[in-house]
Amino acid sequence: MRIARFAADGEVAYGVVGEATENGSRGEHGVAGELVIAELAGHPFGGGQGSVRFTGASHPLSAVRLLAPVLPSKVVAVGKNYAGHVREMGGDAPPEEPVLFLKPSTAVCGPGDQISRPVKLSQRVDYEGELAVIIGRLCRDVPAAQAASVIFGYTCANDVTARDLQARDGQWARAKGFDTFCPLGPWIETELDPADLDLTTLVNGEIRQHARTSHLLHDVPTLIAYASSAMTLLPGDVLLTGTPAGIGPLADGDEVSVTIEGIGTLTNEVTSRD
Repeated sequence: MRIARFAADGEVAYGVVGEATENGSRGEHGVAGELVIAELAGHPFGGGQGSVRFTGASHPLSAVRLLAPVLPSKVVAVGKNYAGHVREMGGDAPPEEPVLFLKPSTAVCGPGDQISRPVKLSQRVDYEGELAVIIGRLCRDVPAAQAASVIFGYTCANDVTARDLQARDGQWARAKGFDTFCPLGPWIETELDPADLDLTTLVNGEIRQHARTSHLLHDVPTLIAYASSAMTLLPGDVLLTGTPAGIGPLADGDEVSVTIEGIGTLTNEVTSRD
């Protein structure tokens, strides 16, 4: 099931993305095969997938604006979780334990939103395509074997980073925390096995990153167990799983896309701010 957050007719709602059918099941009126979004009552987090209720209203997907699929209390991110990225960052050996950091909720933006480079503060802003995990219920101290029970779904993410500030500051809060530095989308896929998915990042149509999630040094269950041992995870929180090799700078006018098998494509353009 693909669950999206969207704006239509001046209102914001959640909905399920699917193909329109001839008989308009779930209110999905439209041309057969056209993507539509069937509106949900309330939000889908915290009550499990069984809490999803339809209002009966639907919209052609082309007629709505997709928003960030979730507004998390926090974004828990993981650094150096692909061996190739460890090497390109100058590391000799992968970390024995996951390297955690936080991005503020204010960094989150959605598909089609602009990534704003803070040109007065940073001379190099990089893309980092990643698989994002969306937490479905309040949890703490989750054993890795039970991690699937707290996952609501998955989406695409771009862990945008001011690389020069990351090196200068020695810790990553500022470099990772600017507004628009955490694009998420286009929606949440709830029925997915994250163990071996193809991940590709393109800039202006050229492949810059290409890997599979099977290359993660610490897999999704391990990351959830590790993060939840340190802090309570709330419904809608986001866990970024790390980026593969191939990071690089973004310039004004660039279009960066993160595509993950089984989910879709997150695309954002780059601009600058004073």
